[in-house]
Amino acid sequence: MFLCISSYCQDKNSVNFTIANPNQSASIYIDKNTDPLIVWAVNELADDVKEMTGKRPEIIETAAFSKKGIYIGEVSSHLFKSKSIQKELGNQWEKFSIKKEKENLIIAGSDVRGTVYAVFEIAERLGISPWKWWADVYPIKKENVTLQLPKYGIISSPSVQYRGIFLNDEDWGLQPWAAKTFEKETGDIGPKTYEKIFQLLLRLKANTIWPAMHPSTKGFFTLSGNKEMAQKYHMIIGSSHAEPMLRNNVDEWKPKIHGDYNYFTNKTNVDQYWQDRLDELKSAQNETIITLGMRGVHDSKMEGAKDLKESVDMVEKIILNQREMLSNTFKKPLKEIPQAFVPYKEVLELYDNGLKVPDDITLVWPDDNYGYIRRLSNEEEQKRTGGSGVYYHISYWGRPHDYLWLSTTQPGLIWYEMTKAYENGAKKMWIVNVGDIKPAEYNTELFLDLAWDINSIKSDGINQYLKNWTTREFSPETANDLTAVFEEHYRLAFLRKPEYMGWSQTEPTTQIKLSDFTEEECLKRIKAYENLVNKIGNLYSTVAVDTGSFVPDERENAFFQLVIYPIEAAANMNYKFLSWNLASRTADVNQKNKYESLSNQAYSKIKELTDFYNEKLSNGKWNQMMSMHPRNLPVFDAVKKAEFSKEVPVQETSKAVKFINANQFISKNESKEYQWKAINGLGYSNNAITLFPFKHTYFKTEKPAVSYEFEIENTGDYEIEIHLLPTHSNNFDHEIEVQIDGNKSQLFLINTKDRDKTWKENVLQNGVIVKLPVTIANKGKHTITMNVNQNGIVLDYITVKVKI
Repeated sequence: MFLCISSYCQDKNSVNFTIANPNQSASIYIDKNTDPLIVWAVNELADDVKEMTGKRPEIIETAAFSKKGIYIGEVSSHLFKSKSIQKELGNQWEKFSIKKEKENLIIAGSDVRGTVYAVFEIAERLGISPWKWWADVYPIKKENVTLQLPKYGIISSPSVQYRGIFLNDEDWGLQPWAAKTFEKETGDIGPKTYEKIFQLLLRLKANTIWPAMHPSTKGFFTLSGNKEMAQKYHMIIGSSHAEPMLRNNVDEWKPKIHGDYNYFTNKTNVDQYWQDRLDELKSAQNETIITLGMRGVHDSKMEGAKDLKESVDMVEKIILNQREMLSNTFKKPLKEIPQAFVPYKEVLELYDNGLKVPDDITLVWPDDNYGYIRRLSNEEEQKRTGGSGVYYHISYWGRPHDYLWLSTTQPGLIWYEMTKAYENGAKKMWIVNVGDIKPAEYNTELFLDLAWDINSIKSDGINQYLKNWTTREFSPETANDLTAVFEEHYRLAFLRKPEYMGWSQTEPTTQIKLSDFTEEECLKRIKAYENLVNKIGNLYSTVAVDTGSFVPDERENAFFQLVIYPIEAAANMNYKFLSWNLASRTADVNQKNKYESLSNQAYSKIKELTDFYNEKLSNGKWNQMMSMHPRNLPVFDAVKKAEFSKEVPVQETSKAVKFINANQFISKNESKEYQWKAINGLGYSNNAITLFPFKHTYFKTEKPAVSYEFEIENTGDYEIEIHLLPTHSNNFDHEIEVQIDGNKSQLFLINTKDRDKTWKENVLQNGVIVKLPVTIANKGKHTITMNVNQNGIVLDYITVKVKI
């Protein structure tokens, strides 16, 4: 992965291998019996080199080492007879080795996918983006292409066995783009589209797909060529929590034919429906992971049960029946058939109320749809032979509000939640819901890079990872500026995503209303976004005048997709609503008209950006991919003038006088086993703190604590607000104890149950706010001390507010 490039380049013990220079390019040697997927990857590498240099390396079949060059193959190939390489790679899962031996470059994989990943590791180290096709990150022209490696080469293997994406809520981008632009002959997300997706996943070192499954899309297995394409690219097919036995119920279950999707009343037809898919898989010989259990036809609870106990009993029976089908169909021990159980939404309640899941099934823990993992394996569950994994969202359709438009999940949150999951045993399967893929490019890659190598990014290296990404995607000259821009972009969205700026909700859908921001906060937020837009505007103008001193010409289309659209669209969504908020706070007619005009301009700018994305970008390649109004929710509409007259100026009751970042503590209490550390790039403070390591534990006696100091000039009534991230504990028992100036401490329970009113508020603001009213009789310095009852609690910042 690209993260390693800079460190290896600085390694004094690194070695170089010349891929191409003005005179020649290195030849690539492969065994004549090389698997077709490896042959494809080798040809992709040769094409990448040609796009950079104009010279395509020759690919030559050989039976043994002969001439100087690049040798690529599986460890089982006749090319590799060395005992050391056999010992290194033999009987391993997707492991690879890249070494320079004498004058040759040796690229070997333990299996087909491992070898393919090694080939794309080379491509990426040469500066080829995995998003070459998907974001038009065209290779930069150069005469000399040299690979730098550590002296003893690279040995790499995945941290997580099954790593992939879930295509979901595709109605607004991926499906119309595929149907109307890219794959008109199919009129849907078909084999041509899946081929491009699978190629992307292999470049990202992923191996698993949960196919698109909304009503807008035909079921994966119903379209000719889809499963064959998965087989061609060695892609493992799984399915979501709502699709047991690899059945897309939304498209495939026909009530007029099959009856009710109810196991209590229609077991025979349901079983046959599942068995038909297994029979199809038996003959197709695709690699699969079978999701077990049962929910409703779409994203709803199982039909037919009268109460919780009846649901638990029936799901247990269903799982046993499904496993009997698997065993009878595939004629294998069940432990050799990959199976998963996803305790999503109400299914988690069943599991927590005694549902028994056989030991060899992988438990795939979901987040709460907003980036906070709802539950992880406890010590006993971590002993399960099936292990555990995570189903994570960076795109979501549902209550309290969708975020299907822009991908603004803070990278630091992804890093924290997934690293915590890994440290608590989630090493078997990671799936990320990417929505339409675009514009979630960066977060998708971050997630999959962590899945490949959990140690590739440290708590203080999140921004360095981002800098390495911007360097690869654009140029070293832009990296510092763009890293700062993205860091602030994600920080601002952490406080409030663009999709949430109307302070509305969905399911049921409500109309927009004024925000909770004060006038000062509105103006400050507008200024922050203006700074971001100005910075990227300066960089883009450099591109436009074709000087090439910042972003190379080859990357102009990529710059719009990866930088301009997401950041300027987010900025203008903020301008639209913040201007409306400011208009409501003034009685001055001229000011009202000014802010109304600014709000309208912001809406028009979003439309202009989206029209360019769809109609002109890359000569229309992405037409229909970007929607500025997914699900047509009120937040995406222009704010109408008539609504101004209805608003009453907001009376503010308090004013913040101090803002303390979590990492600004004056003292801390910790142990050798657990220490307070900041995560740079997490939280609105960008320096949220938590206890390391993340392996869960309770603190029974002396509790870890942090203390903060603030100074006030006036006595009176204040309110201390402690802002924490809305992380979850298995037992809803996160506690903090707060003490002001050594007075009596107060205990606060900070977890919420999914979907209650407080939880909705918390996920929309990415925060749990603990409020302490306090009367301060003395001017000067004061102290706040907070302790915690377990790890997994994350402190973001503290505000001290004076009552007006």
